[in-house]
Amino acid sequence: MGKEKTRIKDIAERAGVSVGTVDRVLHNRPNVSPKALEKVQKALEEMDYKPNMYASALAYNKEYTFYSIIPKHESEAYWEEVEEGAMACCERYRDFRISNKVFYYNRFSPETFAKVMNEVLRNNPDGVIVVPSVINVTRKYTDQMHERNIPFILLDSYMPDLKPLSFFGQDSFASGYFAARMLMMMAPKETDIMLMKQMRNGNVASKQQENRETGFRHYMHDHFPSVNIHEVNLSLDVKREQYDKILSDFFASHPKVHHCITFNSKAHLVGDFLLKSNLRNIQIMGYDMVPKNAECVRQGSISFLIAQHAYMQGYACIDTLFRAIVLKKEVDPVNYMPIELLSKENIDYYRRKNIG
Repeated sequence: MGKEKTRIKDIAERAGVSVGTVDRVLHNRPNVSPKALEKVQKALEEMDYKPNMYASALAYNKEYTFYSIIPKHESEAYWEEVEEGAMACCERYRDFRISNKVFYYNRFSPETFAKVMNEVLRNNPDGVIVVPSVINVTRKYTDQMHERNIPFILLDSYMPDLKPLSFFGQDSFASGYFAARMLMMMAPKETDIMLMKQMRNGNVASKQQENRETGFRHYMHDHFPSVNIHEVNLSLDVKREQYDKILSDFFASHPKVHHCITFNSKAHLVGDFLLKSNLRNIQIMGYDMVPKNAECVRQGSISFLIAQHAYMQGYACIDTLFRAIVLKKEVDPVNYMPIELLSKENIDYYRRKNIG
């Protein structure tokens, strides 16, 4: 019998026990004798019973609190889209009493990550979504979560040695390799390219950005080894008002540069400068469909954006915790996001997508 046709009464009659006993077995409640448990399990097997996991979870009437640990960010940023996707998924499953509490840390400060994780673990979460800090610091807390049987998902940067329940994000090496290929299809005869970074104390914000750059440089080494790659750091240690002078000085001293690339979501910093300076012979390629980047694409200072569905990632993380923890279902351990190329012609057709 399929689950739609199988009633608790049918199972009880086949097992020769009461309806209450069957109900206790199906919901893992106590006070069932070993003999009765064996009878019910045998009946379930013979009837090929498939439980309605949604109904069982609702009947359990438990509250589930998930925690998301993500970097501090500005409004209209990539991470804001992640948060909105997570909130939308919580709303979808509100009947199951699911909530998601968000904590922020400074990506350039492992100490703030440690402080946040300590606070989260004190609250005994049912599940955790983590944008990892440096691996040795992150491992300290993922080890604790394994010891306490707290499922966790890694978002953005994949660190398989930490053994997460699941991962969501792009294959960052492949993404960087793809970016180089697309860039050089536009600029096959260029001799000089600018790589814009935002660093603090000589470090970029994430392992993901490092891996994108590694993929990019692999492609360039293999196919365009003679191209000069000039790095420009719009440092997070200086005031943003200084960025225009840094960029103005760079382009004045590098007249051969007509194409730029960045592996973070701040391509608009260069795009806005190009629009203000009326430098129409220079284009930049960047990452993430945040509003400021999208506007530069529409106005022509950013040629392409590589998108990775931030909203969908946030939604999928909550959905995965829900299916694994509440419904007790198996989930996919690695979930790579699509590598999508957006231009002026298709950017207005890019839509958020839900999972499930």
